[in-house]
Amino acid sequence: QNPWNIMIKHRQVARRGRRSQMAVSFTNPSVSMDLLRTVLQPHINEEIRAVINKYTKFFQKAAWNVKENIGEDVDPEQLVQETCKNCLEQAKLMYSDGGKMITKSIGELAAIKRSRQLEDDLSQRGSPIPKKWDPSRLTASTTFVLGSRANKALGMGGTRGRIYIKHPELFKYSADSQDKHWLGEKHHMPATGGKMAYLLIEDDIRELAASDDYRDSPELRLDELRPFVVPYWILEKMQKYMLAVRTEKE
Repeated sequence: QNPWNIMIKHRQVARRGRRSQMAVSFTNPSVSMDLLRTVLQPHINEEIRAVINKYTKFFQKAAWNVKENIGEDVDPEQLVQETCKNCLEQAKLMYSDGGKMITKSIGELAAIKRSRQLEDDLSQRGSPIPKKWDPSRLTASTTFVLGSRANKALGMGGTRGRIYIKHPELFKYSADSQDKHWLGEKHHMPATGGKMAYLLIEDDIRELAASDDYRDSPELRLDELRPFVVPYWILEKMQKYMLAVRTEKE
């Protein structure tokens, strides 16, 4: 059924009501727009479902591969559901700039979102956005480590995330679902999904390890780092994140 026909019928019914109700319904812009959205929502939902269903087969195949690799504790259906939800959450970012539709790529939006989160974290601690965050630092040969491993390497394994609190100036990249899938495939982290994963630059951690604070620590375990390089598409997101942080603060 044509949604515009439904809209016309709804208006005709509303006109039979009291005039005061009509004034509220059709002179308030928000009410008018929400009325139209309500009418169109079932059709929008159907189209969104069709789009998600188009990609569900890929998610299902990946989820069963994860189950085969990890074991019985993995629930493939739950992984698929979470991935579908993440798709919708990422799509919402296109409309999150003050309620105005924007045309930036998802990668750019994610970088901006991360930069705002970092700015909030640092401002709460009274620290400025680190000026040394230079995208040119990142090259194809730059090696990275998981934040959890860096935490253990510096002898802070007993307190999860302590490295981020003690050293907020460190470059810290929050891996998205696509990044975590790659990290799991390469066995840099468990491919169970839903877990936060931060990537740090190996040189920054080794620089800390050589400082007076850590050099003579008996708990220093640099063998825990297990560094790796990342593909260009992750590197590009990191560079956009760095740039977004510097640009927004400046």
